[in-house]
Amino acid sequence: MSEIAAKQFPMTWEEAVAWLRGQADQQDLVRACFFDDPLLEAAQRYHAGTEWQAVQKLLPPSSGYALDLGAGRGIASFALAKDGWQVTALEPDPSDLCGTGAIRTLVAQSGLPIKVVQEMGENLPFADAAFDVVHARQILHHAKNLRKLCVEVARVLRPGGMFIATREHVVDSPADLPAFLAAHPLHKLYGGEHAFMLEEYLGAIQQSGLRLLKALSPWESDINLFPETEEWLLLRAKKQLCLPLPASLLNALLRWKSRRLRTPGRLYTFVGERT
Repeated sequence: MSEIAAKQFPMTWEEAVAWLRGQADQQDLVRACFFDDPLLEAAQRYHAGTEWQAVQKLLPPSSGYALDLGAGRGIASFALAKDGWQVTALEPDPSDLCGTGAIRTLVAQSGLPIKVVQEMGENLPFADAAFDVVHARQILHHAKNLRKLCVEVARVLRPGGMFIATREHVVDSPADLPAFLAAHPLHKLYGGEHAFMLEEYLGAIQQSGLRLLKALSPWESDINLFPETEEWLLLRAKKQLCLPLPASLLNALLRWKSRRLRTPGRLYTFVGERT
């Protein structure tokens, strides 16, 4: 971190997560982010939760080699390995709380054969066509070079391989970014949050050699809605509308509304295939 950045943002990512964990009024958020301990129990909860169940529906039917890009504490690496994938967890931060140190602890506690690599996503230290799946949870919006990151993802995927990028923050213009950053609970502490416009994500994915299969808007998947669910959203909409609409029509209305949301930092999930 530069001297200027250090003055503006007094904490590292690890320190910011530790601060959040120490706030009595933020424990629901800590659990929702899977920052709680024991780490193995947090990973098991993620694997059993509605977010991962929705990811499972996007994954190929047969397991193979998977790269968990920007693995953090390793909860998605754990979930992939638990489902039979041969997993490599890539994470640049060495932290024992929220980086490769935490992943190695999770590997030791779970006994799952997860390979841990400490590196940035823009410089993947892997051979071409090495993976059947590249999974990235809340990673693209942190990219220093979004286009280069997507090119690297495409390079290490085999032809027909799948890229799943979940819970990515979207803004409609650069002018919307300050509102999102001001609302984020940790950005003011460590300064590492960001969001791209939807067309920037789509352009980077499609120009990298990946064919876009899905761009799921905030209300179109339990992945983006977590810790809420599509079922919860549907029940809430029924109660607010007070109209006996068929479920199919109400779902279509919610999808239409979801794609027109303009909240800075709203979540999208992208699915691509290596051509």
